Amino acid sequence: MQAMKNVIVVGGSYVGSGAATKLASSLPEGYRPRFAIVPTHEHKAFIPYTRIFNTPTIPNPSIHSVIRARALSVQPDNKLVLDREWKGETVVPFEYLVVATGTQLPSPGSMQGEEKTDGVGFFKTYQAGVQRANDVVIVGGGAVGVQMALDLKEVHPEKNVTLVHSRDHVMNRFDPRLHAIVAKRCEELGVKLVTGQRVRVPADGYPTDGSDTKVVLANGTEIPTQLVILATGQIPNNHLLRELDSSSTPAGQIINPANGYLRVRPTLQLQHPGYGNIFALGDIADTGAPKAARPGMAQQDVVVRNIEALVKGQEPEGKIEVGPAAIHLTLGLKQNVIFRNPIEPGGEPMIKMQDNGQEDMGIDGVWSRRGFTVKDISEYHL
Repeated sequence: MQAMKNVIVVGGSYVGSGAATKLASSLPEGYRPRFAIVPTHEHKAFIPYTRIFNTPTIPNPSIHSVIRARALSVQPDNKLVLDREWKGETVVPFEYLVVATGTQLPSPGSMQGEEKTDGVGFFKTYQAGVQRANDVVIVGGGAVGVQMALDLKEVHPEKNVTLVHSRDHVMNRFDPRLHAIVAKRCEELGVKLVTGQRVRVPADGYPTDGSDTKVVLANGTEIPTQLVILATGQIPNNHLLRELDSSSTPAGQIINPANGYLRVRPTLQLQHPGYGNIFALGDIADTGAPKAARPGMAQQDVVVRNIEALVKGQEPEGKIEVGPAAIHLTLGLKQNVIFRNPIEPGGEPMIKMQDNGQEDMGIDGVWSRRGFTVKDISEYHL
């Protein structure tokens, strides 16, 4: 009997989990995905992976596995090193590796600890800090900062909420008409919007105990506050390939030194010619596509198609297409906008305003896609 060959997906987000299930549905006999996950409605945010392969499209779910561990490094001999034993080993060999490790956000965008109880407790503690503060300053006018500011003001209209962004326009990857939509919504809800000003972040950070402090802008303006939320950008989770990258020549560098993302070909294979069996997709990949779920999901099909081709001894022909930047942006609990940049310079953006948001953002649909049909709210506490 032929030994099983591993296809490992590292990363448990929408993009990573989607790639794993699609691979499990399409790979020929003899290959099995291994899924290494890096680790209000708080309990709804943490979905078990126990049923990730239990879907009608996967003919033999029992041969696939979820590995609960932290992936530490990739070795040149096609082995993945884990931080703990899995089936008695800390090293798992692979035929193909898919890196979907994404990026890390400043707190509260990234979780503390690995257990669901840790994450739920962290959310509750953070919510208590928000409750204590009369004045809240959010630093960073990307999607995370904008959505947090508008949500917070709608949930707590009595609080003074200020959003500070270093550029003249928030969401600066997009056509300025998206800034106009956000600015109008800030005015409607009462969020103070400060643009074109950098924040002088203290070396030791801001206090987290609710005590009075101040945010100092580059022009000397001081904003009093009891809570500062940093939404200042994404840090690529590239640690997995640093060791492999250190042995590469500058021309074959795996990690782009300019931004920390993984350099890939249009096929989403690593650009380095020696590692054509390693793919990267989603936020960690240096594709030029927006760092968002929708572009990452489109990349799943490219990866699956190309791994299927390699398994059959064929050349990978699937290639990503990077279109105009687009986003589905919430503007509070219910109002939201679907916005896409103009296809041609000087053209019109696609704008679709909606008022159909849900307080939990329809998380039940995500649970369903992970194999859970929730009939009672208590089931979210799994």
